[in-house]
Amino acid sequence: MQPTTSGTFRVLADPHGEWLLVDRETTETIAATGGDLEAGYLIEATVEWDAGDARIRECEVLEETRIHFREEVTDLFEVARELCREARMQGEGLLGETTYSTDNQPNGAVYVFAEQPGARDMWEELRNGSLPLEPLIDRLADFDPEPYEIFVLDPIDEPFVVVYLVPDPDSMLANTVKDTYSSR
Repeated sequence: MQPTTSGTFRVLADPHGEWLLVDRETTETIAATGGDLEAGYLIEATVEWDAGDARIRECEVLEETRIHFREEVTDLFEVARELCREARMQGEGLLGETTYSTDNQPNGAVYVFAEQPGARDMWEELRNGSLPLEPLIDRLADFDPEPYEIFVLDPIDEPFVVVYLVPDPDSMLANTVKDTYSSR
């Protein structure tokens, strides 16, 4: 019998393989193969090791949240630009704000993380799960249940990484952000 681990994981795309599974309890990551998944899914899974390689043996998708990582973003949306400017003026490393529709209804949450010159690479930490997105997702879950559409943007002209959580993945807002920052 092969060694196994079971738990609840947030799925990220692994730049070196198939999936990074971020354990919701411990935030430890497992690079694994297998499963019909997308980045952002919340899963209950059993992972099996064979000769040092991890493979998803059993998996149940709990929520179909999707996370999109986009580098070299241009034309950052207005709320994010303003939040970056405000964070610079205040010397803050992290700021967040609720976004609103034209009808003045809450429709998302945007956070900016200041890059840490010479110290931490916020983009890479968010991408590889060492800086988990779960606290932001949990905060949104207090108001709207999953699934969500989440955008992690690395703008060319700002020393910040932007995380935009949209609670309605089928909304015009989610589709507009997806289209605006699609992979090029």
